Amino acid sequence: MAKTKELSKETRKRIVDLHQTGKSESTIGKQLDVKKSTVGAIIRKWKTYKTTDNLPRSGAPRKISSRGVKMTMRTVSKNPRTTRGDLVNDRQRAGTTVTKVTISNTLQRQGIKSCSARRVPLLKPVHVQARLKFAREHMDDTAEDWENVMWSDETKVELFGINSTRHVWRKKNTELHPKNTIPTVKHGDGNIMLWGCFSAKGTGRLIRVKERMNGAMYREILSQNLLLSVRALKMKRGWVFQHDNDPKYTARATKEWLRKKHLKVLEWPSQSPDLNPIENLWRELKVRVARRQPQNITALEKICMEEWAKIPATVCANLVKTYSNRLTSVIANKSIELNFCY
Repeated sequence: MAKTKELSKETRKRIVDLHQTGKSESTIGKQLDVKKSTVGAIIRKWKTYKTTDNLPRSGAPRKISSRGVKMTMRTVSKNPRTTRGDLVNDRQRAGTTVTKVTISNTLQRQGIKSCSARRVPLLKPVHVQARLKFAREHMDDTAEDWENVMWSDETKVELFGINSTRHVWRKKNTELHPKNTIPTVKHGDGNIMLWGCFSAKGTGRLIRVKERMNGAMYREILSQNLLLSVRALKMKRGWVFQHDNDPKYTARATKEWLRKKHLKVLEWPSQSPDLNPIENLWRELKVRVARRQPQNITALEKICMEEWAKIPATVCANLVKTYSNRLTSVIANKSIELNFCY
């Protein structure tokens, strides 16, 4: 049977008005061209509820019982990497047939959604303490302080797309909880190595590293690219240079070179690439490059340079503007990370 069209509010009001003047349901139906049974239903609703508006409906009962919801929540809490298929099978074994969509909707009502697992460094207790020390020491730094930092790092870009992601079930603002992350280690053909830098004002120089980098090569890269980037971005006097604790960066000769150039270097905690906002830019770059599908190394290098230059300055500014959020996350997760690392 075809579904009948719902009466407008005006028509329903007319039915009630005519009923109050003493007219019969049959007469009202003929006058308004509405079935007598419909007129009667409208009048009964008005007499019972004093309204002709649609009333709240209970809808179909939930497929997963409250006990089933608790069991599902317990499962994803213990193992956030549980797939929807696994959860569907769990419910099946418990005697309830559900779909993956039902699982997603159930978890979302509990404040849980599927997110890409953050890749964070594999930390030892000494690393955790160093990260906490860095976060606490810089928690009160202003946005202007971070705007005056030149961030730098290396990255590897694959010829055939970005690395795959893993999804986890988590609540909002828990992306750095160890159970919701994927531990990584530093650099382990079809790829190229890049060195680049950026500040809140935009991207700096990006160069390809064609050989295994050593201290001498790194100093040459800085000599030819760092100060040019600072001038191009018109950074203020007293700007600060950031790089991590890679041995070639912290070699005595490199430290001496930086000292002679009178460059102020941001003291950096080991195993903390996630604290460097350039990691977000690398991700942005790799997504852009993957869309263009380079077919050889030459094209990959060319596209990397083009896409790096296209990244808007506003993206860089926003990464730096929200930098304090990273420090807050480190402090908020301190006890969990300590337990995780032991």
